[in-house]
Amino acid sequence: MSRRRAITGAAAAVLMWSAAACSFPQDPDGTLKRVTGGVLRVGVSENPPFTRWPGGAPEAGESGEPSGTEVELVSAFAASLDAEVAWVPGSEADLMTRLEESELDVVIAGLQATTPWSSHAAITYPYATSIDDKGEEVRHVMAVAMGENGLLTTLESFLLAQDLAP
Repeated sequence: MSRRRAITGAAAAVLMWSAAACSFPQDPDGTLKRVTGGVLRVGVSENPPFTRWPGGAPEAGESGEPSGTEVELVSAFAASLDAEVAWVPGSEADLMTRLEESELDVVIAGLQATTPWSSHAAITYPYATSIDDKGEEVRHVMAVAMGENGLLTTLESFLLAQDLAP
């Protein structure tokens, strides 16, 4: 019995040491570290009232600043990281492709928790709800690159602190 306890204790010590040596959650591409004090690249697809572009959805490369509830949230999130925001317009499909290719850090588009993009991006915990045209409740999420768990958990913590959660 004492040998089993010693082995169990040693295994627990190794696990604790391993956990302490690693920082979880990790970002394989170092996104959170790069963004902090730097630039947060945010893909925006027009979907009022969550996201709007002046004069409608612009073509990539056109100037203008987006607005909307998600734009305000992401702007505040970036400020909490001492980061500037680079807004990138596009369709959801284009933006999700760019997110997968590490050209973007976050995508906002009034995405719903049931988004088909969840197999292409890490989706935040639903942070807000709205009512659709059918009178049904819709839960809203944002997207970050798969595997960038440090950025994802930091964004989720920020969103949850806003007390908008459903």
